[in-house]
Amino acid sequence: MGKQPHIVIFNPDQWRSDVMGHLGNPAAVTPNLDRLVETDAVSFSSAFCQNPVCTPSRCSFMSGWYPHVRGHRTMYHMMQPDEPVLLRTLKEAGYTVWWGGKNDLVPAETGFDAYCDIKYRPERLPRPETNLHGADGWRGAPDGDNYYSFYAGRLEKGEDEESYYDMDWALVRGAADFIRESPKDKPLCLYLPLLYPHPPYGVEEPWFSVTDRSKLPPRIPAPEDWQGKPGILKGISQGQGLQGWTEERWDELRATYYGMCSRVDAQFGLVLEALREAGIYDDTAVFFFSDHGDFTGDFGLVEKTQNTFEDCLTRVPFIVKPPASRKVKPGVRDALVELIDFPATVEDFTGIAPAHTHFGRSLGPLVAGERSEHRDAVFCEGGRLHGETQAMELESTSSGGLEVSHGLYWPRLKLQREEGPEHTKAVMCRTRRYKYVRRVYEQDELYDLEQDPGETVNRIGDPALAEVLAGLKERLLSFYQETCDAVPHKANRRF
Repeated sequence: MGKQPHIVIFNPDQWRSDVMGHLGNPAAVTPNLDRLVETDAVSFSSAFCQNPVCTPSRCSFMSGWYPHVRGHRTMYHMMQPDEPVLLRTLKEAGYTVWWGGKNDLVPAETGFDAYCDIKYRPERLPRPETNLHGADGWRGAPDGDNYYSFYAGRLEKGEDEESYYDMDWALVRGAADFIRESPKDKPLCLYLPLLYPHPPYGVEEPWFSVTDRSKLPPRIPAPEDWQGKPGILKGISQGQGLQGWTEERWDELRATYYGMCSRVDAQFGLVLEALREAGIYDDTAVFFFSDHGDFTGDFGLVEKTQNTFEDCLTRVPFIVKPPASRKVKPGVRDALVELIDFPATVEDFTGIAPAHTHFGRSLGPLVAGERSEHRDAVFCEGGRLHGETQAMELESTSSGGLEVSHGLYWPRLKLQREEGPEHTKAVMCRTRRYKYVRRVYEQDELYDLEQDPGETVNRIGDPALAEVLAGLKERLLSFYQETCDAVPHKANRRF
């Protein structure tokens, strides 16, 4: 095996796939991503996460396991010490692993020593006011229509700051310094799980004003009666109370989210610049992807859900720049891929043999332009069974009770903590044209994405699609049979 490449894992939180200029969105300002895809990388326009919230998705893309393999379905069930995590694999293979950013992956009580050499904490901490979850005066009165909107708007820098300084900026600058200053005698792995563009929707200038509001694509409208849609969506809609918002207000919220993405693009550019300054750009494999998406006004909703699978939540950016030693045909690929393909691709690029059974497939042949197809279907899972109180996320401090709470996430968490059908366990099987969602306690869903890309008409009972439905159910059964467990590679002694 030759020299192992350096690895950069740039992982923004809650970035929906369609907010990138090179994918044809005229309102998206993402010059660094667009330039990279034009010259050195491949952007997968049909990449999907395996769970639409943070922790389960991260457990999946760091292990190559679907959430059902070991029950990673909540924000509070993370990768246990006996479970495979790519960061630990790289560390044990001789990489110096630098981790700067949020966790949502391994139990805090276990610690991080097994997974990284450096768990970065900046010397200069940001002002507490930059944490919009804690400093939430922007929400207004509890009876107002902005209270659960997550909309904060334009952010202002502190009196003694030359520029706005929050944790993401601190982490990116720390990563850039590490790239420039660290010894290069060992391969490096930088893991940057940033917070942005996770709401609250707030950003400073120049990114607040960078988006041309007139170029924003149309929103998917809120259904009039929610007929055929999952009950949790109607419940969240009622809880968030945004029905009276004008289109101009929605445009401001969406433009702010776009500006947050533009800011992350600029931060990504700083990391690429540091790689070039350190002379290791060509020797580095760069992965840019998000854990899941965001409603951002589609269906009249904000934020996300844990058990619905609209494309705005499940379709994510996924960009791969291989090291110069590997062939690349830059541009956009429309093959169906999943985030669990990420660790398989890292193993391919580094020559590390997997020590556990997982279900990812290397994207190397697609990156090289040697193949155009990858998967016939992609999958996403979420929700819980009745009686699974451990999956209600009772640990969350974002909702103080079932009836009244001031927590931002209360409209969703309230439903997750009730034994109604809304938080039902569910799974998505999506092909290029069709999406089928099987639900335990509610009506299933079936969408013809060619005729209905907004997923507004549930055709689960349409006899014209009976044959399509039967095929998708069969495909879902095969998926579960193929991935229902992972036999350890190490056998035990019987005697």
